[in-house]
Amino acid sequence: MAASMVVKASNHLRTSAAKCLFLNNQQVVQLTPRRWLNLQEYQSKKLMADHGVTVQRFFVADTANDALEAARRLKAREIVLKAQILAGGRGKGVFNSGLKGGVHLTKDCNIVGQLAKQMLGYNLVTKQTPKEGVKVNKVMVAEALDITRETYFAILMDRACNGPVMVGSPQGGVDIEEVAATNPELIFKEVIDIFEGVRDDQAFRMAENLGFKGSLQQQAADQIKKLYSLFLKVDATQVEVNPFGETPEGQVVCFDAKINFDDNAEFRQKEIFAMDDTSESDPLETEAARHDLKYIGMDGNIACFVNGAGLAMATCDIIDLHGGKPANFLDLGGGVQESQVYQAFKLLNADPKVSRISHRLQL
Repeated sequence: MAASMVVKASNHLRTSAAKCLFLNNQQVVQLTPRRWLNLQEYQSKKLMADHGVTVQRFFVADTANDALEAARRLKAREIVLKAQILAGGRGKGVFNSGLKGGVHLTKDCNIVGQLAKQMLGYNLVTKQTPKEGVKVNKVMVAEALDITRETYFAILMDRACNGPVMVGSPQGGVDIEEVAATNPELIFKEVIDIFEGVRDDQAFRMAENLGFKGSLQQQAADQIKKLYSLFLKVDATQVEVNPFGETPEGQVVCFDAKINFDDNAEFRQKEIFAMDDTSESDPLETEAARHDLKYIGMDGNIACFVNGAGLAMATCDIIDLHGGKPANFLDLGGGVQESQVYQAFKLLNADPKVSRISHRLQL
């Protein structure tokens, strides 16, 4: 119904409207939010490794021969081959080549080459991809490590605390929201003083709460401090490690991570934002972002052309209420320029589903 249209739109926006700052009661600087920065798993892991965080050894390959060579270079007891797409659920996905699973373990280097042939250039379908799946252009060939215990650790910006907060749980490798709902006593939180940073006692206390003991507690505390250093240096809004685990060999390793970035810091994080992977994004959404337009494609045939997120949602509601189906959610923002209006019309006309346009502009 109409409510679902609003939910879909609002979930894709980082904010509901452009923000304005008034300087000297005269000048107005408009800050236009941009879409989320998307990094592949291997890119996030490289960022972590570059900042001293312990991750598995890995290589990236875009051909089957390169994948085979990478497996040989690792000289690992066991190897994990992972298709690199932004969608989750890769392990249970299916390729249109017939291969099942986007994540495979093997002790045979030659198998890596054979599997890569069935991954690269083919579409992987998971619960989070479109029906046709997403084409795999790269695979990550990594050292497989046994995990004796999995925990959860994250650093994120918390409005309620006016700054960064550490969140951890000794139950990792699962959905943290589920843990919070069923075992809230297993969620631990440490508020970080933005000027002081993570204190030694905070890092040790979090490591202890996560269940690390002996020398592993010191390792975990060191990794926590390095993750906070990464958080600051790359202007992250969230660094989430799940699982944050320990191995039988006595290592604390960040096995999988998700990093979110502050889009407003793009001007000083150019190298990171240059890694943005738009290959899996809707081409219309990517083009809209280039012109600072907030565009979300939908399934209908009536295009929405509106300035103001609230008005755009209301327009989608009205269309749905009268039996129509919105083709998109397009918010031009409060300080829209003539060139943006022109580009917005081009976007709408480029959508083959669109048969008519509903426009509501506030002057």
